[in-house]
Amino acid sequence: MNPYEVLGVSESASDGEIKKAYRNLVKKYHPDHYKDQNMNHVAEEKIREINVAYDTIQKMRANGQTYAEYSAQNGNPHYGTEFARYQQAVEEIQRGDLDAAQARLLQIPEQNRDGAWYYLMGEIAKRRGWFDSAQQYFTAAVQLDPNNMLYRNALQNLYRHTQYYRNGGAQRGYQANTDDLCNCCQALWCADCCCECMGGDFIRCC
Repeated sequence: MNPYEVLGVSESASDGEIKKAYRNLVKKYHPDHYKDQNMNHVAEEKIREINVAYDTIQKMRANGQTYAEYSAQNGNPHYGTEFARYQQAVEEIQRGDLDAAQARLLQIPEQNRDGAWYYLMGEIAKRRGWFDSAQQYFTAAVQLDPNNMLYRNALQNLYRHTQYYRNGGAQRGYQANTDDLCNCCQALWCADCCCECMGGDFIRCC
C-alpha cells in the first residue's frame, strides 16, 4: 500500500488535503483513546505508520516524484497493507465483540499474517479463556518479531497466569493430568459396588 492510501487520499490531492487527512488520522488513532494498555501499543504502531506515510509524501513532493518513481528508486517500501483491518479488529476486541474481530482477522490472507495478526488472535483466545490457543498465537508472534516487547510481555503474562492457576489447583488437591479422571471413575465404580453389596445403589445406571 502506498503512502497516499495509508492517509486515504489520492495522489492528486492538494497539500492542504493531505495535511488535513494526516491530522484527522493522528487524532483518530491517538493512543490516549484506548483504555486497554495492550491495545495502546497497536494504536502507536498505526501512528508510526501514518507518520512514515506523511513524511514520505512530503519527501516525494519536495523532489517532484510520483509514488511510482519513488517506489522504483527505493524498493517499494512496505506500509502494512492490513493495518486498517487490524485497527477495526482492535476496536471490536475492546467492545467485546470477539466473534467479529476473529472473523475480520481470518479474512486476512495467510501470506499477510504477521506478528500483529498472531498477537491479536492470541488476545481473542485469551479473552475467551482458551489459554492453550492463546499461548500458541503469542509464541508465533514472538517468533515472527522477537524484539517486540508487546508480544513477549503478552506471552510471559499468559504463562504466569496459567502457572498461577495450575499451582493453585495443585495446592487444592487437583492435578493437571488425565490420571485424575481415571482415578475418579475407579472410585465411583468401587463406591457403586460397595453400595450394591450392602443392598443400595450408588449409580443407578450401572
